[in-house]
Amino acid sequence: MGLPALEFSDCCLDSPHFRETLKSHEAELDKTNKFIKELIKDGKSLVSALKNLSSAKRKFADSLNEFKFQCIGDAETDDEMCIARSLQEFATVLRNLEDERIRMIENASEVLITPLEKFRKEQIGAAKEAKKKYDKETEKYCGILEKHLNLSSKKKESQLQEADSQVDLVRQHFYEVSLEYVFKVQEVQERKMFEFVEPLLAFLQGLFTFYHHGYELAKDFNDFKTQLTISIQNTRNRFEGTRSEVESLMKKMKENPLEHKTISPYTMEGYLYVQEKRHFGTSWVKHYCTYQRDSKQITMIPFDQKSGGKGGEDESVTLKSCTRRKTDSIEKRFCFDVEAVDRPGVITMQALSEEDRRLWMEAMDGREPVYNSNKDSQSEGTAQLDSIGFSIIRKCIHAVETRGINEQGLYRIVGVNSRVQKLLSILMDPKTASETETDICAEWEIKTITSALKTYLRMLPGPLMMYQFQRSFIKAAKLENQESRVSEIHSLVHRLPEKNRQMLQLLMNHLANVANNHKQNLMTVANLGVVFGPTLLRPQEETVAAIMDIKFQNIVIEILIENHEKIFNTVPDAPLTNAQLHLSRKKSSDSKPPSCSERPLTLFHTMQSPEKQEPRNSLIDSSLESVISSNANSILNSSSSLQPNMNSSDPDLDVLKPTRPNSLSPRKPASCFANACLLIVNQERPPESKPNFTPLAILAHVFGAIQPYAHLIHVQRLIPHQVCCRVCLLFCCCCCSLIGLVLSSCSVQPPRQLCSLPSKPALAF
Repeated sequence: MGLPALEFSDCCLDSPHFRETLKSHEAELDKTNKFIKELIKDGKSLVSALKNLSSAKRKFADSLNEFKFQCIGDAETDDEMCIARSLQEFATVLRNLEDERIRMIENASEVLITPLEKFRKEQIGAAKEAKKKYDKETEKYCGILEKHLNLSSKKKESQLQEADSQVDLVRQHFYEVSLEYVFKVQEVQERKMFEFVEPLLAFLQGLFTFYHHGYELAKDFNDFKTQLTISIQNTRNRFEGTRSEVESLMKKMKENPLEHKTISPYTMEGYLYVQEKRHFGTSWVKHYCTYQRDSKQITMIPFDQKSGGKGGEDESVTLKSCTRRKTDSIEKRFCFDVEAVDRPGVITMQALSEEDRRLWMEAMDGREPVYNSNKDSQSEGTAQLDSIGFSIIRKCIHAVETRGINEQGLYRIVGVNSRVQKLLSILMDPKTASETETDICAEWEIKTITSALKTYLRMLPGPLMMYQFQRSFIKAAKLENQESRVSEIHSLVHRLPEKNRQMLQLLMNHLANVANNHKQNLMTVANLGVVFGPTLLRPQEETVAAIMDIKFQNIVIEILIENHEKIFNTVPDAPLTNAQLHLSRKKSSDSKPPSCSERPLTLFHTMQSPEKQEPRNSLIDSSLESVISSNANSILNSSSSLQPNMNSSDPDLDVLKPTRPNSLSPRKPASCFANACLLIVNQERPPESKPNFTPLAILAHVFGAIQPYAHLIHVQRLIPHQVCCRVCLLFCCCCCSLIGLVLSSCSVQPPRQLCSLPSKPALAF
């Protein structure tokens, strides 16, 4: 399990959970700092002590082998797994070099020691300085806050106002320092994934240059070295995109922290001072309190940031009433009384400010609480998946593929915003948009057209791959086995609405064409995933955790591009049984990536030209994590004779009417037919009888509205004319009560004729 993400919204609350999460990140940074110090020390001894080279190299290798990376989040990408595994691979290489007794090391200080020292001093050192500043501001803020809250209400109004403004300034400064410290910790945690490993990779490259007897080993290492270089570059690229997103979110939080609060299960939460009675008076104890309006449950956690921990046991009570404390009835300010159902007496609490007390009062006295609404940050516009929308995308794709498929940086280089908006307004205008027009004038630059395509997809009311499936796609990308990833994404795509799937298929076919020309346009599958991942799978809520999932969004798009023919032109495979899933996981867990010594020897290159680089293949090796269970194994046990009852005007029959496959008109969601299946049961019939139905027509009628299932109709060639067929309904649709019934022959007419079931119409065979 990796480190939990630090949310900027938690900086404002400064909750105990936030402090504990921050401590885990600080402990990881200290661990990394100590390890880098040890690594630098070992590297220097390796350079200076040639006579003790063998022992120094083995110690260095052991240090690498013992260290484990901690990622942010609950899963790692292929690139991060490759980087995390790199230290163990390096250790193996060093041990093999020791066996060859080669003692030639030069330039180690420049390529290894200096970058690591620079990273430790500039990055980890900066994080430590930020921590000192944060701790200092915490102590200052808490001290001033306590001093401020202890002011008597009998003071002059001017003095109270001056004290209030001073506390507000200190609080704002503390909040800004907290945000900057969290941002720096997140940045260092991400940077170490490439700035830490990259010098080690360069150091090993230098060793191979001076080791003649290690030449064969260097060739063996080349495969992993190439993959690691790609992984580091991909991780660096993702870091740049993630860093800008996180920085943008931090700026939004600075400008308006309340608007960007994360959705909390509590109606109200924050710090309150609770009055506790002692033998010789009373004392005010700081608590972190939460309140749930539905259950009227108040939880009080004694916690003081200065002491760094809890000061007692948690206490939960059920709210009975809440009353504002009169100013002249108590010396403290911002006080209110709470009565509990399960605790005698009155609990007097002190809020941090007048506004804070108002919020607590509103939450507890039955008034409507202030909740953050999940607003889509994208422009709502008039973009829709209608005929105009499909026409716009087709026009843009046609223009790109005919005029600019080989343009470098395609879809990565953005156009001028004013030109993009002008082009979109022309394309989206129903008066000027024509279904038959397929060309965009040559006056529009390719970068303007590609930016218009991406902007239109962002303007849709929801992402093309839908909010409700966003977590499912991310979960599928986190599966370890490549085949399982493709299978799960294949199934999810066919659960999308028809128009979404058609648009996605149109886009993926185009992106596959772009990727096929990557030697000219430099847009590989990985680069296209970086560009379109956040657009097609944008999250519903903008948080740090969602930004960290962008790398998995990119993987989903890569899989869709690489497997677009299979995903969009074939039906998903039948769900795996529990036994098959268990066997698949067992095989996956037993599998192990080949070590350096097990790979075939290949020529070692220090640099590879862009023209000779092959497309990147995904290295994924494990199994499917979740499947949909099927319960249609024993439905053929029942059979019923059905009497003809034709009534073409019955409104219930609309669900059985075929629709045109390529039509953009509204139709039943494809998810209604995702598990559609017909079981045809052969039964001997007398030679004199004639077939009274056509299986092909029946299946075409049932599956006519679903284009991806058209290949199921080929069963006609397997059914001889001397065989009577019964068809068992196994699919879930609007006529859900028909599931499991066996329909027998009862009409000599085409399958548009209907037979009667108990209170339901059905197809007659």
